[in-house]
Amino acid sequence: MSEWSRYVQLAVDQIDSCIKAEEDEKLTLSALSRRLGYSEYYTSRKFSEISGMKLRDYIRFRKLAFALKELRDSDHGIMSIAVKYGFSSNEAFSRAFKDTYGITPAEYRMNPVPVVLRTIIRPFDCYLMEGEMKDMNQKQSNGEVKTYFVKIPAHKFLHIRNYESIGYWDFWQKQAQIPGQDCETVCGLLDSMKGKLDDTGGSEENAGSGQLMAWINEPAGRICSWGIPLAEAYGVRLPADYDGEVPKQMQLMDVPEGEYIVFEHGPFDFETESQSVEAKIEAAMKEFDYGASGYELNLTPERVFYFYHDCRRFFKYVRPVCRK
Repeated sequence: MSEWSRYVQLAVDQIDSCIKAEEDEKLTLSALSRRLGYSEYYTSRKFSEISGMKLRDYIRFRKLAFALKELRDSDHGIMSIAVKYGFSSNEAFSRAFKDTYGITPAEYRMNPVPVVLRTIIRPFDCYLMEGEMKDMNQKQSNGEVKTYFVKIPAHKFLHIRNYESIGYWDFWQKQAQIPGQDCETVCGLLDSMKGKLDDTGGSEENAGSGQLMAWINEPAGRICSWGIPLAEAYGVRLPADYDGEVPKQMQLMDVPEGEYIVFEHGPFDFETESQSVEAKIEAAMKEFDYGASGYELNLTPERVFYFYHDCRRFFKYVRPVCRK
């Protein structure tokens, strides 16, 4: 399964690249199967098995996702956007858009409410493979963990939270039992949000850009290994003056300006180094001498601890601190 997960990952990356380059001639089952070196039948079957949808449906969803972001972020005409993403008429585009998002392109442009945007598939996700990565040979990363202090301005955090989960995989397993809070729905809604502070464009290299895990110092949360109650959360940071719509299954909280300590590792190989890099950062956090730094962890209720995982950029924990 892991081998084909990598093949499907190659296919979905190619799909986004072709959509951006407007190379529709490469967006065919024939072209993609040739690139992978398998028959059209076998490629189609394995794609459906791993992704849960037919290849042609995935391509249509991704084109609509690109079109939605262009409606949201540009002043290009609706018809020109429709043609750019392969729709023969404004009517065909409007019908497909409304069938997918429950709103017409014109209505969305006037009021870009959160919708469940079809985000790029990440079939090779070591955090959601529940143990498959444990059987792979882990390459030891030679990168070092940087530690530094930053001041982060006041902002808002739009998120869902869980009081009982332990870790990313368990978090999404538990959220999947709550209507409207499964991974696909939540990530899709967050991907459609405009103005995310950590967004780097939502390209094929950064699908779901701006989304991150967090822990909130919350009395009802699970007691962590260092003795405070933390609720796990997943969401996006937004400007302090954000006044847009909040999806019904999410919470919007104010996060005050504060100082933070950052434990950061640079780029790494997603398939072979995630676990070793995480172990290095956890060791750095455990061994850090707060006494010598003049700081201590800020354990004020509702303070947020952020976690960023983006193999092409960094792997880092951002923890609130205060001066002693």
